[in-house]
Amino acid sequence: MLRFANPKKFLDLSGALLPWLWLGAIGLMGWGLYAALFATPADYQQGDSVRIMYIHVPSAWMASFIYGFMFIASVVGLVWKHPLADTAAKEAAPIGACFTAACLITGSLWGKPTWGTYWIWDARLTSVLVLFFLYLGYMGVWAAIEDRAKAARAAAILCVVGVINIPIIRFSVEWWDTLHQGPSVVRFENGKLAPSIDPSMLWPLLAVAVGCTLLFFALLFVRMRTDIARRRIRTLMTMKAAA
Repeated sequence: MLRFANPKKFLDLSGALLPWLWLGAIGLMGWGLYAALFATPADYQQGDSVRIMYIHVPSAWMASFIYGFMFIASVVGLVWKHPLADTAAKEAAPIGACFTAACLITGSLWGKPTWGTYWIWDARLTSVLVLFFLYLGYMGVWAAIEDRAKAARAAAILCVVGVINIPIIRFSVEWWDTLHQGPSVVRFENGKLAPSIDPSMLWPLLAVAVGCTLLFFALLFVRMRTDIARRRIRTLMTMKAAA
């Protein structure tokens, strides 16, 4: 991956991938959401409110996945000084914050008919809320420090420290007694993957989740390309002013 540290090589690669990422994201999310709304059956207990799951679960997956991506990029930036690693982490944060907010909002909308309340200080809900604040804090560090190198280092340290919250989110329903249900998709029985969701509901859910992943990378590449262009313009303006 170090050869893509060159901005030109990254721009060439991302430019070639972007049309396919957009196409895959729109296609998978479009089919998955159509199937979720019109083809899949209502749940025998939750009724039509179960359809919130097709947004909530992929949003929850993306909230943790993007933070994990930021953690890896931050480590690469701290250890190997990869020129684009800090940019990748910085531009991923607002996308992750949006997915986390969508997870919290849809979870609250689902909780009202299911639990009788929009919010409860459940271990899973609370740890996801902490994740949302970590995203906000990370973006706040970048906004508060003018020197890019210092901002990148401080934000990376915050991200690395905050990654401890990811396993807490993942295993909170197993470590503590919570109202939140246990794993339904990534669920193992006798050492084998055994989802507890009917295939008619599982495949649309997976389609939306994969579509959201492709959407993330499409948005990330657009944001990174914009950041590179912005810095180039700033450099040219500085050189022009100096001349």
